[in-house]
Amino acid sequence: MADYAAKLKKILAAAKCRKVRQDKGDHEIWYSPISGINFTVDSKIKSRHTANAALKQAGLENEF
Repeated sequence: MADYAAKLKKILAAAKCRKVRQDKGDHEIWYSPISGINFTVDSKIKSRHTANAALKQAGLENEF
């Protein structure tokens, strides 16, 4: 199974999103200047739907 986390984080960083802090377990809290909200990113994303959901929260188009 594919792991989408690394590519997702590169896309977020290119869009000027930034990691705010480490959360419980292997989750990270990111902030998007586009949408103006904080959202959660897991360090192991196995579903393209989950990866696209994080992009949507960040205010970006689907990539996966």
